[in-house]
Amino acid sequence: MKLENKTVLVTGAGGFIGSHLAESLVRLGCDVRALIHYNSAGSWGWLDNAPVELSEQMQVVAGDIRDPSFSRELVSCCDVVFHLAALIGIPYSYVAPAEYVATNVTGTLNMLTAARDAEVTRFLQTSTSEVYGTALSVPIDEEHRLHPQSPYAASKVGADQLALSFHRSFELPVSVVRPFNAYGPRQSTRAVLPTIITQIVDGADTIRLGATTPTRDFNFVTDLAGGFAAVASNESSIGEVINLGSDFEISIGAAAEVIADVMGRDIDISCDKERLRPEASEVERLWASNKKARELVGWTPAYGGNDGFRKGIEETVQWFSDPHNLARYKPGTYSI
Repeated sequence: MKLENKTVLVTGAGGFIGSHLAESLVRLGCDVRALIHYNSAGSWGWLDNAPVELSEQMQVVAGDIRDPSFSRELVSCCDVVFHLAALIGIPYSYVAPAEYVATNVTGTLNMLTAARDAEVTRFLQTSTSEVYGTALSVPIDEEHRLHPQSPYAASKVGADQLALSFHRSFELPVSVVRPFNAYGPRQSTRAVLPTIITQIVDGADTIRLGATTPTRDFNFVTDLAGGFAAVASNESSIGEVINLGSDFEISIGAAAEVIADVMGRDIDISCDKERLRPEASEVERLWASNKKARELVGWTPAYGGNDGFRKGIEETVQWFSDPHNLARYKPGTYSI
């Protein structure tokens, strides 16, 4: 299915991945309806930073997926739904787990029900690599057991399974897209790479982090946006769970060294106990198999491997080094 000229809804369009996805879909020739979370300031989130020639082509709607009536109206007349709206901060899920259930589970149920009733042609549910927990075997493929180690991860397991149940029960054309760790311009300092970069840009020589030994499979955000589009365009992905990963593993500590090298700085790392997850909640190892994505929908990351990671870091550092962009952050402040 070609996405060009389709009416597509992107929930969570004011967020990091969602804003990049919405932009990329406009470039593909889609009629984009972009949902941002209602706020009294009238902010569009990161869509406020989108190129004007792209954002002015979007229909930006403010609302909340926790409201079922609003969700029905939102989905009406849409062909494709890219569902990204969610609470994603792992530390905050320890503080307010009920809020994660309300948004990530009940909110997803509202979207699925609305999509079923509107008879959309595709529904993409956004998952997370956190649902796998610490890898039992690597690289992690889609058959790996689900072992959520945080309330956030548990809420995403629930949302994913609801989405798949709507495919099995009501023939809703669902695909579950499971991105591994994203990075790139605009990301919140709730994520580790912007935490490192902003502290260095701000002049710190000692960088405060949590655990540095866990490994992650980092993916540049434009690669992930391309992966979403590839899944939506291919009918063979219906009813499937598909990893989007670089098939490249690097520890947090080693990633910090790459960043410091790119920025030409010598750094020390200090363990900030406040930033550590509870011991049984820390996911020690994530490394994706992207074989299914390659074979089923023809997606491969442009920023894969060590060289691709370094290239992505260079572009990310360049963005955060712009004083206008850095001013949006509080370097060194722990954000949950």
